[in-house]
Amino acid sequence: MIRTILSAVLFTIVAICTAQAQDCMGFKLKSGNGFEMDSFDGKGKLIGKMTYKISDVSNEGGYVVYTIDFESFSSKGKSELKNTYKMRCKGNVLTLDTKSLVSQEQMKSLESFQMKFTSDDIEYPAKLTVGDKLKDASLKGEGSSGPLTMTMNMLIFNRKVESQEKLTIPAGTFDAYKVTSDMTMETQMGMKIKFDMQAVSYRADGVLWDLKTESYRKGKLMGTTVLSKIY
Repeated sequence: MIRTILSAVLFTIVAICTAQAQDCMGFKLKSGNGFEMDSFDGKGKLIGKMTYKISDVSNEGGYVVYTIDFESFSSKGKSELKNTYKMRCKGNVLTLDTKSLVSQEQMKSLESFQMKFTSDDIEYPAKLTVGDKLKDASLKGEGSSGPLTMTMNMLIFNRKVESQEKLTIPAGTFDAYKVTSDMTMETQMGMKIKFDMQAVSYRADGVLWDLKTESYRKGKLMGTTVLSKIY
């Protein structure tokens, strides 16, 4: 139900010097910058691709706000979902819209309910240190479709930096920090359904987004995303 955490993603774009570019923790990003992630199932089979592209850069309340267009594709290249969310940057803290963690399958199933969301978004500091404990994040949604009502609650907690290790992916080799977290998601439409998951993301200093993500349920690997392209 939840696209592996995280949403997962990386901007290692250096010094783009244009009038429209805006700083985020020392990086200058502008409309048109983006990246791609390959998505794999628990057995390592390629199941699709996700693209992320900055469509707008603005300033709101002291934050640099990046509007990001997301599109997912099947392994055969068929477009399956388009979505838009926001990333905010202020000082040495990056904030990611928690709604970006909801999977394409889940978003499709919620379209008729016209869901309204509130959230405590995911925060990452510019510098990570092994042993750091990071702020919890959450997402709450409510909607209706005719006489049917639906609620959804997601909590991301126990976020901590476990270790530092060398990570090689298509985008390069990094000294990456392993960040682990627990996730609980509840949906109710008459009957309540609850899912407990564990997530792992790999991040690096000087990089704005996840290099790689993994999701687990009851200790079993459910899926992985890996950065494949930057543009």
